[in-house]
Amino acid sequence: MNAAVAVRFDHVAKTFRSAEGTLRALDEVSFDIREGEFFGLLGPNGAGKTTLISILAGLARASSGRVTVLGHDVVADYAAARRQLGIVPQELVFDPFFSVRETLRIQSGYFGVRGNDAWIDELLAELGLSDKAGANMRQLSGGMKRRVLVAQALVHRPPVIVLDEPTAGVDVELRQTLWHFIARLNRQGHTVLLTTHYLDEAEALCHRIAMLKLGRLVALDRTSALLSGAAGTVLAFKTDAALPPRLAATARVTGRIVQLRVPDAGAVEQTLAALREAGVHVEDLEIRRPDLEDVFVHTMNQGLGVQHPAGIAA
Repeated sequence: MNAAVAVRFDHVAKTFRSAEGTLRALDEVSFDIREGEFFGLLGPNGAGKTTLISILAGLARASSGRVTVLGHDVVADYAAARRQLGIVPQELVFDPFFSVRETLRIQSGYFGVRGNDAWIDELLAELGLSDKAGANMRQLSGGMKRRVLVAQALVHRPPVIVLDEPTAGVDVELRQTLWHFIARLNRQGHTVLLTTHYLDEAEALCHRIAMLKLGRLVALDRTSALLSGAAGTVLAFKTDAALPPRLAATARVTGRIVQLRVPDAGAVEQTLAALREAGVHVEDLEIRRPDLEDVFVHTMNQGLGVQHPAGIAA
């Protein structure tokens, strides 16, 4: 039996108009997120992810289409829809006049929640903020402010949690602490929508993934299906030398690390032979299956048709 729908995007479009012209930020985007799902929304900068989340949160209005949260329309029934959501924004937005605990109590009051101190204490403990409870928000580091934003989003116990680049620019400790806590909430039944540029996080955490490109949905499937549908092999190695032009045209290079997609085992030897012939010294050679980053790069380089590997419907 399929789970009920937690969030539904139904033919959502958004157009921005200015003196410079018209920008179509979202183009008829449609997909559902099921209750209890850990769902990833991926795309390059400018793909429309933040616009879509802004519409979900009621911070922007779609030019056309409809968005619902647990059946509540985000426009016609805004207050009810917003109560179901806990949103962690990209930006570090905070009130500099209150302590951490006061900030969380005030946020509880926005949603009409009283007598919430036990849950606030649990949030502070889980997010490593207990010793900062009495500190003014201005005194916190950027990473600590990010933890408070997460606590604010969760303080009214929302059934749907939206994380918009929650670990951007934060340390490894916070990433591990956050994902341990969020994964626990997901196991308890909370629905999670995540946008991130850390594709290893999305691969490890998300049950299903949607990918946006230029405001359009270009892939939607289970994470496992996206990975299993990625054909070929990845040849990864380190080098200080320039690659031959034929290989450089398709390589993904990060510093000294080179990653090359090859179709089969035979092509691995051909590629290594081409590198030897060009005098490219290879270190730390690794042959592996494609990961989510490989799938993402390949999808972004394709056309705008929606991919549903393994026959999974939207």
